[in-house]
Amino acid sequence: MEDLYETKFDPETYLNEFYLMTGKNRRFASFMLCQLSQTFSSGKYKGKRLIEIGTGPTIHTLISASAHFEEIVVSDYAEVNRREVEKWLRDEEGCFNWNRHIQFACDVEGRRTPAVVKETLRQKIKHVLKCDVNLENPFQPLTVEPADCIISSLCLEAACKDREAYRRSLEAVVGLLQPGGVLVMIGDLSETFYTVGDQRFPVVSLSQEFIEDTLCELGMSVQHFNRQKLTNTEDRSDIEANFYLVAHKE
Repeated sequence: MEDLYETKFDPETYLNEFYLMTGKNRRFASFMLCQLSQTFSSGKYKGKRLIEIGTGPTIHTLISASAHFEEIVVSDYAEVNRREVEKWLRDEEGCFNWNRHIQFACDVEGRRTPAVVKETLRQKIKHVLKCDVNLENPFQPLTVEPADCIISSLCLEAACKDREAYRRSLEAVVGLLQPGGVLVMIGDLSETFYTVGDQRFPVVSLSQEFIEDTLCELGMSVQHFNRQKLTNTEDRSDIEANFYLVAHKE
């Protein structure tokens, strides 16, 4: 699984196929950005450190949260994805344009301007680290201080070979949270594959019941679980629905 992402995953194709904020992709982005805005705009969730597990080549999941944490650590297994994030942080020529996502979030929240959001993200993202969620310590050999908040989007189901591996990975992620910390997860339900260009990537098929039961076993209390049902994904995946959840570490 890991080698597939190191050798076959093309971040530019992925971004252009899934993150242009047009057509069906806009529906998913709107759902996700609105959910994130609702979670963080109240100011209930704030603190010193936010860790994102499995950032991929993206930054959009951090837009709303960035106003409420002092420092942000982003991470991904694939070097090509980490390089893509670093390109955006340095505002290099050819980096992906996240302006539509940022503008959408600003319009929903009605507080900050896109310029302020971009400056905030570039100041607060302190580290871009390699992580492997199949390890007991995903940041091995580094030890990362526990976080007040963890965000993970479309990562664990793609990184794990089966449900048992998913459970172990989720346990490792929960272990990175402070007691009382909050976990925000975005993912897919009843999906077994997705494609980027001509390359197919396997996915662990998940149900809401399995995710909630697993989190409960790990000492997490699910506060919010929302689904967006999907149809006609044009053979790019067999996904049934997107999900968004918020859980507290007891």
